[in-house]
Amino acid sequence: MKVAVIGGTGGQGLGIATRFVVAGEEVIIGSRTLEKAQAGVDKVKELQGDVKNVKAATNPDAAKEADVLIMTVPLAAQKDTLLSIKEGAAGKPLMDATGPLESCIGGSATRCLNLTEGSAAQRAQAILPDAKVICAFNNISQTWWMQLEEPIDCDCLICGDDKDAKAIVTPLIEKVPGIKVVDCGMLERASIIEKITPLLIGLNIRNKCQFGGIRITGLDKGRVCK
Repeated sequence: MKVAVIGGTGGQGLGIATRFVVAGEEVIIGSRTLEKAQAGVDKVKELQGDVKNVKAATNPDAAKEADVLIMTVPLAAQKDTLLSIKEGAAGKPLMDATGPLESCIGGSATRCLNLTEGSAAQRAQAILPDAKVICAFNNISQTWWMQLEEPIDCDCLICGDDKDAKAIVTPLIEKVPGIKVVDCGMLERASIIEKITPLLIGLNIRNKCQFGGIRITGLDKGRVCK
């Protein structure tokens, strides 16, 4: 499976790209310019050696070539980036990790912006109605992605309206050691998932840590509450 990390040259994007390279997937690191994307590929190879399953492309070309897309851009860049990949994203699962944090407009990273669409993921779906948008990766810290020798001690909460798309991305995400996917339902749940991010950031700041995450427990018990 070819995985494109759109806007994949920041810390989160490079961490996700590297983890999927290690998992054996074909990874395309996308950026606004080919030169910046190639710098991301060079960084992955610096960490993992001269691996052959990673390449660079502009965001539009990466979207056209890949089977599954992952968006890792700041909120301020979300709309323009989505519009640039509109053709390539049509009909494909697009996992959006955009965090609508107040820090995007100079405020606090421990507070969430209220978007007209309800969430950043719903905004992505409105911009790209032909893509199969899934809210994902919002609650896994950038630091965890880059701890390549360790399994990630965090669940990946996802939501989306297309069941088939979620069925495609779930086993892909779970190729990253330590991660368990928790399907939270329809895309409207993204507003809840995204609001957990500033809570975790605040907890990390308070505890002088960078690894705070979330685990959902008890779902495998199959009990019915009365």
